[in-house]
Amino acid sequence: MSTVDSSVRPRRFDLIAFDWDGTLFDSTAAITRSIQAAVRDVGGTVPSDAQASYVIGMALMPALAHAAPDVPQDKYPELANRYRYHYLQQQEQVTLFDGVLPLLQALRERHHWLAVATGKSRRGLNEALATVDLKGVFDGSRTADETAGKPHPLMLQELMAEFGVAPDRLLMIGDTTHDLEMARNAGCASLAVAYGAHGSEGFAPLGPLHVAQTVADLHAWLLAHA
Repeated sequence: MSTVDSSVRPRRFDLIAFDWDGTLFDSTAAITRSIQAAVRDVGGTVPSDAQASYVIGMALMPALAHAAPDVPQDKYPELANRYRYHYLQQQEQVTLFDGVLPLLQALRERHHWLAVATGKSRRGLNEALATVDLKGVFDGSRTADETAGKPHPLMLQELMAEFGVAPDRLLMIGDTTHDLEMARNAGCASLAVAYGAHGSEGFAPLGPLHVAQTVADLHAWLLAHA
């Protein structure tokens, strides 16, 4: 739970929840390649870049099943294991987007609570958060293997309950329509980023407050409006 003084209220949103992959972490290409390689390994029809990147943000097994509809269910455990194998081979090359750390530090200085709501596993997120630069940055988090996956609203509902925040005081930021649908299902505002897995053309029907084209754009909007 946060140690931030809750009597110091930010201008609009008490809690800002970020998706991880493709929003804070520059991992879209690595995830796409890993999905494609895993499907190839088990003999399925390899999805295109667009098909593989579309499922980023979903819980792992629903994502793989959606990307590889011709892979039989009895091969799902092997498919998941092969995905993890290929992703781990690239993990050292994946980093935060440039500008993310200054953005997070600026939001903390404004007394926002910060959280992560991700389709990653708890183990995967904890490994990422264990780096020196990220220790103590986030006040809370939810992962797909410990609650419902996106676009179900449970991740955000649990975070709102943990911090005592009403839906109109939470902002969800993500790079996929799954993130924005989750926010809408939870009755929360959303902001989209167009530099991750999904292009900006699919965001408008979901009503984000803004579509940020870069991290710098995201930073500027949040300081002016959040």
